[in-house]
Amino acid sequence: MKKITLVKSLIGCKKDQIATAHSLGLKKIGQVTVQPDNACTAGKIHKITHLIKVEEA
Repeated sequence: MKKITLVKSLIGCKKDQIATAHSLGLKKIGQVTVQPDNACTAGKIHKITHLIKVEEA
């Protein structure tokens, strides 16, 4: 499991990056979500790696 925290604002980001953050359950700075460690989640993390902090849960 991965613990994902949104650390930067989504304002000014591309629409696909905003949609990726929303698909992970992240809408506001400081929100935390726990996601399974699989290929789908890894791809989403890679797409918005500059906006989030990832830890092992």
